[in-house]
Amino acid sequence: MRIITTIGLLLALSAAAHAETIFYGSRAGEEVTVTDKSNIDSADARITAKLTKANAMAYCREYVQKVTRKCVSETMKTELQPEISANCETGEFQTFYGQGYRFQGKNPDYDAAGSSTEFLLVEADGKEPLDGSSASGYDVALGQFKALCPNRVN
Repeated sequence: MRIITTIGLLLALSAAAHAETIFYGSRAGEEVTVTDKSNIDSADARITAKLTKANAMAYCREYVQKVTRKCVSETMKTELQPEISANCETGEFQTFYGQGYRFQGKNPDYDAAGSSTEFLLVEADGKEPLDGSSASGYDVALGQFKALCPNRVN
């Protein structure tokens, strides 16, 4: 019986490894598994995702460097919205943390050497673009927008 359980777990982990994922945070392994997509590249783009046990195990393995029941259990308590959405025409979108942003297109001051961000993202109630740092959430927010509106980010 133990062998069958282990084989079942390995098959489930293998399937999860091939599932599409999206980052919800900037740390290694902070990903959710996509369960549904609709209206991508439209005024009502939506992606539904779920934080699975396999996602939590990946976070514990990749970031914490140790997979334990406690780590997996604590990771599974992460409070996320089940869906991200965007109006690809206006650039307004919501992240898994429920944060609102506006994608404003290419940055006219972009420097490929890394002194500025390639695209401009502004918090929904803000005026200044995110600075591109990990602390600002730029990469994660941009990644979610790219998943919703891939034709706007090219």
